[in-house]
Amino acid sequence: MRLSTGIWILIVAVALIVGLAGGLFGARRYMEKYIKENPPFNEDQLRTMMMQMGQRPSEKKLRQMMNSMKQQDTSKK
Repeated sequence: MRLSTGIWILIVAVALIVGLAGGLFGARRYMEKYIKENPPFNEDQLRTMMMQMGQRPSEKKLRQMMNSMKQQDTSKK
């Protein structure tokens, strides 16, 4: 049984679209999980950044900034 050229092109195009969509959603899920497990900033990094900017970070200020970053992260979802 021979497939005509038009059917063959259609099968390849559908497979390509399904592969791209699956890859997109898979990569998105992976990155969301990775960022949740490994947040981009922690308290030590934030403290170092504030000291480099010439600020003297207090524990209260660090906790406020961490909480505001967490709230922004949860409000996006």
